[in-house]
Amino acid sequence: MKNIVLSVLAGIVFSSAVQALEEPNPALAEIVNFRQYSATFASAGQPTREQFATIAENGFERVVYIAFTNNPNALPDADQVVKGLGMEYMQVPVDYQNPLPDEFYAFADAMERNKQKKTLLHCQVNYRATAFSFLYRVIFEDVALAEAKADMNTVWQPNEVWRDFIFDVLAQNDINPNCEGCDWTLPPPR
Repeated sequence: MKNIVLSVLAGIVFSSAVQALEEPNPALAEIVNFRQYSATFASAGQPTREQFATIAENGFERVVYIAFTNNPNALPDADQVVKGLGMEYMQVPVDYQNPLPDEFYAFADAMERNKQKKTLLHCQVNYRATAFSFLYRVIFEDVALAEAKADMNTVWQPNEVWRDFIFDVLAQNDINPNCEGCDWTLPPPR
């Protein structure tokens, strides 16, 4: 009986740690790699023009884009589309091959000044955005490292460039990236 109770408790603890993400509205779930972290913060890959309308209809007040507008999937007039839907638009161009801590801090500063604004952070496939989300949640929202890492891993396991970037920003904030359950093993090369 004791083993059954321990097994059930372990399952509850494991499932709650794995299910840190909130269940999104089904229309939002259609956006590439959409992840809802809280009532006011989500990340995703590139939304379509129509999906930006869905984002606005779901109460988002701010969209932050952290890639370049010359990406093949980017909407070159996304700023006008987003503002035309009544949302705030911000862009922090982040080079996928060379992310810089100052770029993360520019995003985090905007988030900290308007914490109550429901925000979608996006890039092309949600790699950059989940890395920024991971860092923001750990550093500014006190989300457990293992929980934020598990959420990021639902989209990707960061490559060497992004792992090193994450480690650098964590070190600047006196946070050790190692935790039980945090596997930082690099993915196999493509």
